[in-house]
Amino acid sequence: MRNAQPTRRPVAVTGMATTTPAGVRTEDLWSALLAAKGTLAGAFGTPDAGRGTPGFACRLPAAADERQLALRLGKLGRRLDPATRLGVFTALNALADAGLTDRPRDTGRAVSGRFAVVAGTAFGASTTLEAPERGTFFVPMAMHNALSASISLVAGFTGPSLAVSAACATGAVAVGEGVRLIREGIADVVVAGGAELLTAKSLAGIGASGALSARASEPLRSARPFDADRDGTVASEGAAFVVLESLDHAARRAAREYGRISGYATTCDAHHLTSPSPGGEGAAECMRAALADAAVDAADITHVNAHATSTPVGDAAEAQAIASVFGPRRVPVTANKGVTGHMIAASGAAEAVASLLALAHAVVPPTANTVKVDDALEIDLVMGRSRALPSGPVLSSSFGFGGHNAALVLLPTPHGPERS
Repeated sequence: MRNAQPTRRPVAVTGMATTTPAGVRTEDLWSALLAAKGTLAGAFGTPDAGRGTPGFACRLPAAADERQLALRLGKLGRRLDPATRLGVFTALNALADAGLTDRPRDTGRAVSGRFAVVAGTAFGASTTLEAPERGTFFVPMAMHNALSASISLVAGFTGPSLAVSAACATGAVAVGEGVRLIREGIADVVVAGGAELLTAKSLAGIGASGALSARASEPLRSARPFDADRDGTVASEGAAFVVLESLDHAARRAAREYGRISGYATTCDAHHLTSPSPGGEGAAECMRAALADAAVDAADITHVNAHATSTPVGDAAEAQAIASVFGPRRVPVTANKGVTGHMIAASGAAEAVASLLALAHAVVPPTANTVKVDDALEIDLVMGRSRALPSGPVLSSSFGFGGHNAALVLLPTPHGPERS
């Protein structure tokens, strides 16, 4: 491992929360990942996925029903788009997990100004935008910064409140930009992540791109990361957020650490609106930049959490990138989407959470649904059963339409992992 850069403030992760097809708790997600248990049973469809076959996606569990979320958020909740409600609900759960339930604004703007939000969505407020009526609250409900603004409003954070949108890399970019705010001394606490809900139109749009799996008859097994028989992704819904803190701020309040984020990079392929650059060159460049930012050598990485959407082209490019950076079959790789499906803007943040949980429990979960890795892909995919994870840095990789790439390097807490 290289010498760490001394001038930057270390960033700890002190809280996290997910709302996914696996459930409304982070524990639900971790249990499903360990069991390699698909959770994509609650499907809804669209008449045509662009290939003459029905497309389908996975709804969130009943406990995340938008009416329940609106009730929990009170008057403001009724004035938010359902996707925004989902994101605010999950962000507040992350803050509660971090023990930051008191509104910092109540102690003065000098304090609350050190608390920030970075949040995003890919499709935005689709339900509101597609509604036939335009009511009084149409603009504040439909605007792309509604999620970050609403989290700031409810939490009482008067520091930066930033909206990001980088397609399926949105959640990872949000986390990385939150890391930058803390490193540069702009904020002491940042809640960062992404949220996404689907409509029939947004699902049809994904289907028209040819990215969806046609296995509507077996939704629990349809997402097959890196599998020789993969045929496309399964779109799903969800939200994931982490609470980032400067190490000194976390230490002052004796906060629990899940791990630390030491490296971040984001790049653009500048190749095609939907297809990755040949050979995964853009994703590999992003991974190398994140390693350099963390002052970590590729040989030090103990595990890679892959974005792995289960599309033939996307998985091949990512596998080539991993092999290029780390060497063929040199680092254990896992992928979450056989369990969760593709939660679009939430995926990158959920992948960061899964990486942190792997660090905390010193375990790499198996990849669900993958039976035989495509012979052309030179990766060491964890399958069948979990593997012990040695102490050391891990890398989480995300990418999305538009050529967006994002990579995070995460470290275990020096206090030792919380083993399951």
